[in-house]
Amino acid sequence: MGKDVLNYTQNRELSWLRFDERVLEEARDETVPLLERMKFVAIFTSNLDEFFMIRVGSLYDMAAADNKTIDSRSGLTAGEQLDKIYEAVAPIYKERDKTYAEIKKQLHPYGVCGLDFKELAAQEKKYVKKYFKEQILPLLSPQIVDTNHPFPHLLNKEIYVVADLKLDNKNMVGIVPVPQFISDILYLPGHDIRYIRMEKVLMEYLDLIFEKYEVSSKNYICVTRNADISPDDEMYSENEDFRHVMKETLHKRRRMAVVRLEVAHPLNKDMEKYFCEKFNIEPKCIFRTKMPMKLDYMFAIADKVPESMRRSLVERPFSPQHSPMVAEGNVMNQVKQRDILLSFPYESMDPFLQMMKEASVDPNVLTIKITIYRLARKTRLVEYLCAAAENGKEVTVLIELRARFDEQNNIDWSERMEEAGCRVIYGFEGYKVHSKICLITYRNRNDIRYITQIGTGNYNEKTAKAYTDLSLITSNQEIGEDAASFFQNMSIGNLDGIYQHLIVSPSSLKPKVLSLIDEEIRKGKEGRVIMKMNSVTDMDFIHKVAEASKAGVKIDLIVRGICCILPGIPGETDNLTVTSIVGRYLEHPRIFSFGKGAAQKIYIGSADMMTRNTEKRVEVACPVYNEGIKKRINRMLEIMLADNVKARLLKNDGTFVKKPASVTPVISQEVFMKEALKAERPVIPQKKPSLFKRIRKALR
Repeated sequence: MGKDVLNYTQNRELSWLRFDERVLEEARDETVPLLERMKFVAIFTSNLDEFFMIRVGSLYDMAAADNKTIDSRSGLTAGEQLDKIYEAVAPIYKERDKTYAEIKKQLHPYGVCGLDFKELAAQEKKYVKKYFKEQILPLLSPQIVDTNHPFPHLLNKEIYVVADLKLDNKNMVGIVPVPQFISDILYLPGHDIRYIRMEKVLMEYLDLIFEKYEVSSKNYICVTRNADISPDDEMYSENEDFRHVMKETLHKRRRMAVVRLEVAHPLNKDMEKYFCEKFNIEPKCIFRTKMPMKLDYMFAIADKVPESMRRSLVERPFSPQHSPMVAEGNVMNQVKQRDILLSFPYESMDPFLQMMKEASVDPNVLTIKITIYRLARKTRLVEYLCAAAENGKEVTVLIELRARFDEQNNIDWSERMEEAGCRVIYGFEGYKVHSKICLITYRNRNDIRYITQIGTGNYNEKTAKAYTDLSLITSNQEIGEDAASFFQNMSIGNLDGIYQHLIVSPSSLKPKVLSLIDEEIRKGKEGRVIMKMNSVTDMDFIHKVAEASKAGVKIDLIVRGICCILPGIPGETDNLTVTSIVGRYLEHPRIFSFGKGAAQKIYIGSADMMTRNTEKRVEVACPVYNEGIKKRINRMLEIMLADNVKARLLKNDGTFVKKPASVTPVISQEVFMKEALKAERPVIPQKKPSLFKRIRKALR
């Protein structure tokens, strides 16, 4: 441990793994329906995949370039961090396998059965063999590896069935890719949900695939490749079309270095050595998994469950409700009268989308400007933006083509919007645009007026039903003027704009947050800070929080994932509490609250307190001025801090613990769902008709 490493910080990667363990903890919670528990295993698996592709991939690059630089939070070099990660992951794999096996076993009595070939009935074996011969075998592309046939390139996160082959005393390796365009599982005939995974079917019939050969040491494997790439600066500046650069970048990602190899069965020493040489990895990078390497099919299985069993196996369905802040009728007119706050997924995204539809045809609307980071594959928002452009509005869309794993989707949408007449611009060299801001400019008699929307989450109609987020829509003219300046600055590449109300990274967001904490430090024990976000890694922020704690300020951080500051360190972070909530929905809002009572200041926005967000991204946070909305957000924070079922407290050793048992269990997400179901839409009183209209009506 380096001498200058602080005792109140922890390694980012190990903190990330501890968060993922919290997800696995939900999978073990027996109060959660079985198929929902299996979904948490799938989410854990997906998170772990991304961790290896991005975080481990990044550390591999750092270790290769310079393995002497020491991480300030943990005192470890990149190579030492990798050693710690591989050491920490091994027991997590065993815990995941055990959790999966327990849930799978408990699903059997309900007729949801994932089977091995030996568990199939005779008729089922006959069915599978016939299906394999007719539907699968013609689609396969088996390969052999010997002196005349080089080892093929294995795609990231695709499954391959492998085996030792022998022909005329000559040894070689056989490899069969599981085709990407067929289902991951084969459903068996009958009323129950009985299925077998496709890789198991292929492994069973390797003798038919390699019919000339003697087959032994059957296995299936999956490689994880480094996916932490960014477009080369030189390419960026020399090529006029950034979309072309991103397409080249995505192609490059497919061939990046292997950082993990997963195997279904233990490898013998020869095969282990063989794969280590082929993938240029060490044995520590090889992990045996007894559960599926892909588990996405569980979401489809949950949809197939008969109605009679749904209550036992899946959560009671919940649909986003009408917002109690929005009445029926024209949304733009309502926003002109008062600010509106939407809370996803408890409330529907529809009022925002309806407002965009209204703006697309409103003759008084002049321009629509928006920043886009992630979109759903089917999206009404793009329809309305395209319609607005086709109706003669000036539509400017700043779309971030480097939104990780959504690059191709964003490329496709950018082309669609350009074709419709939208002005499409991209992010900046070295900076991603992660903000969620939309500005509608309209003419009101002789004045130019604004409606501004600022959110904590993406304009993604699918994730708005699965992620918790806030969306503020305001007609505050000064905020609108700031938003107009922001879009002007983005259009000319100015990242150093000055704003009166909005706080924007990379220029003003972090300094403003630190100065607001300084204000609380000056109050000492009367100071109060509550901040909700996804991750905390920024060292300037961490130092300031520790300083505030030492000054007696009471600080609550609600952090879903990575948190590099440790609470409860004597003399350093005694007054800091860190809470993590993992529940039915993915916690996603960023809320910053400073002070109490009339002096309290609240901001919502797109930024986490991570250095990448505060220094290397364009982020926007907006003050909340409406007293009713401030009161509502305060209550949300209060309920989240009262959660004693799905919330965990971070200890000073980096582990999470449950809150002490309480007579009254509080599950914050359930509270918000129940309140959304009970809420009533306001009724806007109709204006009385004029005296002239009443007389005319009476005379009819």
